[in-house]
Amino acid sequence: MAGGAAVAPSSSAGKRQDYPGGLTLFVFMACMVAATGGLIFGYDIGISGGVTSMDPFLSRFFPSVYRKQAESADGGNQYCKFDSELLTLFTSSLYVAALVASLFAASVTRAAGRKWSMFAGGVTFLAGCALNGAAVNVAMLILGRVLLGVGVGFANQSVPVYLSEMAPMRMRGMLNNGFQLMITLGILIANLINYGTAKIAGGWGWRLSLGLAAVPAAIITVGSLFLPDTPNSLLERGRPEEANRMLQRVRGTDDVAAEYDDLVAAGEESRAVTHPWRDIRQRRYRPQLVMAVAIPLFQQLTGINVIMFYAPVLFKTLGFGGTASLMSAVITGLVNLVSTLVSVFTVDRAGRRALFLEGGAQMLAAQVAVGALIGAKFGWSGVATVPAGYAAATVVVMCVYVAGFAWSWGPLGWLVPSEVMPLEVRPAGQSITVAVNMLMTFAVAQAFLPMLCRLKFLLFFFFAACVVVMTLFIALFLPETKGVPIEDMAGVWKTHWYWKRFVNDGDDTDGHGVDIEMGCVGEAKK
Repeated sequence: MAGGAAVAPSSSAGKRQDYPGGLTLFVFMACMVAATGGLIFGYDIGISGGVTSMDPFLSRFFPSVYRKQAESADGGNQYCKFDSELLTLFTSSLYVAALVASLFAASVTRAAGRKWSMFAGGVTFLAGCALNGAAVNVAMLILGRVLLGVGVGFANQSVPVYLSEMAPMRMRGMLNNGFQLMITLGILIANLINYGTAKIAGGWGWRLSLGLAAVPAAIITVGSLFLPDTPNSLLERGRPEEANRMLQRVRGTDDVAAEYDDLVAAGEESRAVTHPWRDIRQRRYRPQLVMAVAIPLFQQLTGINVIMFYAPVLFKTLGFGGTASLMSAVITGLVNLVSTLVSVFTVDRAGRRALFLEGGAQMLAAQVAVGALIGAKFGWSGVATVPAGYAAATVVVMCVYVAGFAWSWGPLGWLVPSEVMPLEVRPAGQSITVAVNMLMTFAVAQAFLPMLCRLKFLLFFFFAACVVVMTLFIALFLPETKGVPIEDMAGVWKTHWYWKRFVNDGDDTDGHGVDIEMGCVGEAKK
């Protein structure tokens, strides 16, 4: 796999100049507040899998699953005990709503600024928390999940763009990865809360788990009110004097003329674009559009949501008790958080490609090992007793997989699409990234339990095959973007062995080149 890297050298035609200024306390605090938008996404990922493994929650809202689980405890098929269309609809309805919301969020982000898009996401997420915590039937649960999805769609669309625009060039990867760090922190907090609330007498702990999502939602809602606009956004909205002052403030120096001139040029081109959804399909934006689609698509086909959504469910399926399955999810959540920190501190040194390729190799080995362990014990029947040592070995291998994802496809799946987009189509491009991510998250969440029931342990080999394809894609088609100013990112495609045929200095500006060489685009997405 790594051998393919030689095909796509890490050369870039972008101006690798270093603008004056550095990381100020003002920028650091703004980025940390904005990154808390990831908390709501991560908390939901962790909490949904936990409550769906709690018997009081299942018996109240999904009695058929509760009965099937009781039957499997007496020696039934472990692969199929959580297979329920209604249960997967509860989990995945959020991601359909997030998909739709992210498309509308692009217009809000461009017209009103990034901070107000975050605010809208936080307010809507708060409403969903209230409905879920007070739910008395499945309809209330799903309506609450839809509102949560709208909040996630707005936050995921605006936060990575905000972080990429505020960060100094040398630290863009580190600060942007703060978003993924907050996602992993949200997952870990949710797993710890699930572990505690599952022990509450009376069986109402699931309400506390769902209702406490209001805490991260309140943080981003209130925090967004105090965030400054990015210089890029101010220029995009025709406020050059404010943009210049803000740039001096975020860089901590008055010597911002070079960076400001580049921002002005990008801002003028951005204002000339009146139809970004149409223009992003132009031939000259083909590389960025492919990355906006392929990277989030592949991110979900790593199989990470199989682990994160359903970690307690999956561990329970593997023979762990209810409390033990929740503790195993806590362990994987902790590994996820620590490993994301590795990416935060290495991405601007090692580069994006190196982390992508190493993480792909590690995930491939771990997925094959998990499939082999589960297949050897459960076979096709799905009936087995799992010794404690065997179960512990399975958790260790899953942790190796989670670590590989957490310092590669997890944070880089958000960083790379947000940093390669030109300003004039950046909100539209990020909306496409979020929409594809949510669509694939929905598809994986909806299909996982039925596929586990039918493919059994072969499901993990399916995801391993996907990891092979996506790692080859990175080796062949992604140029290195570390150290390139975000305003000059278009240059990285001009010397790439494949993408240089599409980037022709803007000759195709009227949109008529949309369908040229579509066969090549299909090839690039594979």
